[in-house]
Amino acid sequence: MVSPVLIEDPEDTRVAVFRDLKERDLTGRQGRFVAEGTVVLRMLAEAHRAGRFEAEAILVLENRLSGVADILARFSPDVPVYVATARVIDAIAGFNMHRGVLAIGRRPDTSPDMRALVAALPDDALVLVGCGISNHDNAGGLFRNAAAFGVDAIFLDATSCDPLYRKALRVSVGSVLAVPFVREGSILDVLEALDAAGFAIWGLSPRGTVEIGAVPASRRMALVMGTEGEGLPADVMERFQTARIAQRDSLDSLNVATAAGIALYRIAQTQGRI
Repeated sequence: MVSPVLIEDPEDTRVAVFRDLKERDLTGRQGRFVAEGTVVLRMLAEAHRAGRFEAEAILVLENRLSGVADILARFSPDVPVYVATARVIDAIAGFNMHRGVLAIGRRPDTSPDMRALVAALPDDALVLVGCGISNHDNAGGLFRNAAAFGVDAIFLDATSCDPLYRKALRVSVGSVLAVPFVREGSILDVLEALDAAGFAIWGLSPRGTVEIGAVPASRRMALVMGTEGEGLPADVMERFQTARIAQRDSLDSLNVATAAGIALYRIAQTQGRI
């Protein structure tokens, strides 16, 4: 691990990339993302070592340094580590950083596009597809469920939110950095590519025609989730098979992340993943 550098002035140019993170989340990050907390830092370290994501810099509360030393040692020596007091870190970030651990990561320019990711999937594969997933908590929950049930990749259409947004990444407990994903194109572009690659495509909806427990096993499965409220578009419902989760009539539908967790659990069982 590189020797930590003490930062005493919030205006120090060496930590400029950490400045005003709330505003940075809203205005864009030029390919950067914010990893917050020990668990997410550990996931970033693994992704950094595997070459999936780059780590640009790390900022740690001085009394947390010894507790994360083993994680910091997993980053390459060219990643600078800065330490500061709580007062200085809060002034840099623009809010109370009670977790005391921040890192700036970057997605490599060579990340695969949608068709390249489809082509790279194994013969036995389970993928999750998101259409119009606009809530960052739901996006993070989808990735956390995907990691739990062995999903090989996540495909988000262009109308979905960025899963590398700080809150989505935190809710996912770093799973966004572990599960391969792309975010591009229309939902039909994504589904047609998966269909051509031999995937059995199942849209999940309260109006689905088959109960989730009756979905037959397939070596290649794609579970499609729609946005809260509106659900899946009519053209998706009409063109592909649909499934539902049985529930009481008193509630319209489940939260999208909760529904995905239930459905993925069932599909992962049929594929022998769990």
